[in-house]
Amino acid sequence: KSVTRDGAQVDMATGPFLFGEPGTNGQHAFFQLLHQGTDIAPIDFLVAAEPTDADAGHHALLVANCLAQSEAMMRGRSRAEVEDILGSQGLSADEIAALAPHKVFAGDRPTSTFLYRRLDPRTLGRLVACYEHKVFVQSVIWDINPFDQWGVELGKELCNRLAPIVQDASRPTAGLDGSTAGLIGWRRSLSA
Repeated sequence: KSVTRDGAQVDMATGPFLFGEPGTNGQHAFFQLLHQGTDIAPIDFLVAAEPTDADAGHHALLVANCLAQSEAMMRGRSRAEVEDILGSQGLSADEIAALAPHKVFAGDRPTSTFLYRRLDPRTLGRLVACYEHKVFVQSVIWDINPFDQWGVELGKELCNRLAPIVQDASRPTAGLDGSTAGLIGWRRSLSA
């Protein structure tokens, strides 16, 4: 939201992005950004104590990875620590100087870890309720209405105009902006 309940401009971020990946998939997709990015993003780790399948060994590794990522976000690793580690591996001073900046992690990244017995319908419902309550509390603090849909309404209006053009390839794209017309044209060529 970019305005308060009374229409005044907001000058801060007013909502988190919620996304994720199961297990270790996320570490190669977006964890690098979370660990070493220039913006600090609070992170929630969700982890079940019990696996949902029979592979308890694999699940234990996933739990260990989750806890390790949480610890890494908290602790980080200083330049001195990195240089000591690289030195103990036998790297030269030049190699250490070149590699060290890439291995430094600031740490002090805010995280919460939700550890629950198993992911079942009851637990999922509790998690959804927790996040709904979080959104409500943040909206009170920020004086915004997170439940109206004005931004979504614009997309719906535009969809109502575009749907007939997308559904019927004989309809012209004249009058549309160049990007949207180009995308419709490209889709038509791909689905022809």
